[in-house]
Amino acid sequence: MTNGRTFHPADPHATPLTGGTPYLIERRVLAGVPCLIERPPEGTGVEAACLVYHGAWAAKEGKLGVYSALTARGWAVVLPDAALHGERTGDALPGLNAREYVWDSVRRTVAEAPAVLDALAETFGPVPVCVTGSSMGGYVAQTLARTERRVRRAAALITSGVWDEPEVRRAELRAFLAAQRPVTHAGDAPPTPLLLASGDSDPVFPLDAHHVPTAAAYQEAYARAGCPEGFQAAVFPGVGHYTSRAMRDAVLRFFLD
Repeated sequence: MTNGRTFHPADPHATPLTGGTPYLIERRVLAGVPCLIERPPEGTGVEAACLVYHGAWAAKEGKLGVYSALTARGWAVVLPDAALHGERTGDALPGLNAREYVWDSVRRTVAEAPAVLDALAETFGPVPVCVTGSSMGGYVAQTLARTERRVRRAAALITSGVWDEPEVRRAELRAFLAAQRPVTHAGDAPPTPLLLASGDSDPVFPLDAHHVPTAAAYQEAYARAGCPEGFQAAVFPGVGHYTSRAMRDAVLRFFLD
């Protein structure tokens, strides 16, 4: 505990830093969802929030520090465990294959997002909220960009909007795919600004099969809505299935624009 203690101004308490600026890391449960929150120091107001969704078979801890530069600009960076991941692996239905496990996670994570946003508003006030996600988290980010108008901007990384999933057989998951598939329902995304970023060497989502048709669907939708500038697509040379530093920096610029 550091409350009530004083520190020498030339050699203060060692804390997490981003660019020389200290920030805090807290664990909270928001609407039943375990989260880590990176935020400005005590006494500094939160002016905006960024929800960061991780990929399949990962957990919130893997995103610590990735977007912490936002804290120096007065943002809270909120890292939830997606459904069925991290602290929540015991919630899975029996008998799911690997792809059904991923999509049940996406479906549940999308369903609980409005309550998480409510909890964020109760915690920080009615601040603007941006959403980003990588891989499976990119499925969530795209869906929230279309369905949740409290999302000010969204960035979907190393992901796809094609959602062709022959291994998914459960009726409720097939229904979710049909109702939310981005290349089919891209018209619901405008006017929310959206960034789609991919690596040109991604073996999980090859560019021509995933990024190209997804970007084309969004470009058409945003042009039809009269806001073509609202959609941005970026391809990063040599990048495989990971969030690269340049990709992360593109997200920061997009959110701070």
